[in-house]
Amino acid sequence: MDLVPVVSYERASADKAKDEHTVADQRKVNRRTAERLGWQIVRSFTDNDKSAAKDGVVRDEFEQMLRVLRAGKLPDGTTVRGCVVVAEDRLVRRAGDYERFIDAITVVDGRVFADARDTKDLYSENVESMGLMGAVISRMEVKKMRRRVTQWHRKRAEEGTIPNGYRPFGWKDDKRTLDPTQSDAIRQAVKQLIAGHSLNSIVMDWQRQEFVTTRGNAWTPQTLKQLLRNPRLCGWRRIKGEILKDANGAAVVGQWEAVITPQEWEAVQAIFDARRGKQVGEHGVVGDLPHDFREHRYLLTSILRCGRPREDGTLCMAKLRVAQHPDFDHHVYQCRSRSYGGCGRLARRGDKVDEYITEAVLAKLEERTVTAPEVGPWAGASNLEEAEEQLRELRQHWHMKKISNPLFFAEAERLEAEIARLTTERERHSVAVQRAQADITDVRRRWFSETDDDRLDMSQKRAYVREAFHAIIVHPVGQGNGSRSTFDHSKLEPIWRA
Repeated sequence: MDLVPVVSYERASADKAKDEHTVADQRKVNRRTAERLGWQIVRSFTDNDKSAAKDGVVRDEFEQMLRVLRAGKLPDGTTVRGCVVVAEDRLVRRAGDYERFIDAITVVDGRVFADARDTKDLYSENVESMGLMGAVISRMEVKKMRRRVTQWHRKRAEEGTIPNGYRPFGWKDDKRTLDPTQSDAIRQAVKQLIAGHSLNSIVMDWQRQEFVTTRGNAWTPQTLKQLLRNPRLCGWRRIKGEILKDANGAAVVGQWEAVITPQEWEAVQAIFDARRGKQVGEHGVVGDLPHDFREHRYLLTSILRCGRPREDGTLCMAKLRVAQHPDFDHHVYQCRSRSYGGCGRLARRGDKVDEYITEAVLAKLEERTVTAPEVGPWAGASNLEEAEEQLRELRQHWHMKKISNPLFFAEAERLEAEIARLTTERERHSVAVQRAQADITDVRRRWFSETDDDRLDMSQKRAYVREAFHAIIVHPVGQGNGSRSTFDHSKLEPIWRA
């Protein structure tokens, strides 16, 4: 008697070990089932580490199996007359998938189907309704399980329990106690970021110190940003994008040692979240200016703007770039060519411009060390506390059905917007406090030093320049007074910040 050719299907929702042990076990069971029934498996279809219940997840092997079942043969022409699985919930979790499977396997008479327990007649009048009901129940069970898991994770988070997973950078293997070296590196990175260093400069410093992630990978600006974004650094926990709070609205503190204070963490978030700065665009209009996301070699690239008038009377306002000339021992800032949005008709000695702007910035910083006012407590603290209390009371009244749905949602939306605004203000105040505490004493020495440990790198210098100016417009000097021979600082128009 000829063996009946069938296909085997295996699926595992999760494979954390990435060793495919679950689907391998299912494949062995399917092989024993086929041998017991006198069938022969001619092809196995496997979807490992893929959910059958989640929307948007495409099971490539399942879809390919449906095409084979409809055709009744494999791409090489081998006949297929049925399917074997361990259990139906490995095959489908959604009613729509069950219907498509039934349509594919019963497209012609004589097809067979079995799970580890027994064969099933898929041509029976009630099999489809029974299968659909099973898929629906399975879907409900999946949702219940997800809710239970979510509730379990939230309960653990509310208790401040240490999350599972890899050891986070900055802590020892117990994920509770700080690693002295790594945690100190994080603190220094936070101070450097607040002081104006770029992520790239911090990463390069970490690479020089041979720091790697807990998985052994090299640090990148992106992974460093993810680390500094994590509220775990200050002892907090975030779920679905929001800081977890207790019934009184206070942030839940975890059972691990904090690396930095909540104020320092909020200051870092404000730096990442802050709207872009300002620049002077066409017609002198102040607009958005991007932060530095990479290391620059020169002090004023993207900050200097071309002030040559156009034919219509407006200024060019293109960003000046740096050009090197073999005949000069200095760099030159020059306007981009017409093909890149500039006029290509303005240039200025880079070393002279850098020198003049540096002195202007240093004078401002030195004045700040003498006359800088103390940053007092944030004035909006009581307003934020009042808004959060109002929202808590509003929710309590709504749960007790003392107010209507329209009133609750209207007021909740207003209060949530006010809380978000005040929270942003608090984060910006934290930045101001942290920056006011930043050491800018002896700034002139640190600016020009090339060897001292506390020297300023280029990203920090540029941060001070951006802090001082919206932009600097470079006006033409006139025929015969070009940048190669003379330098006229009156042709530089700094647009100071208020």
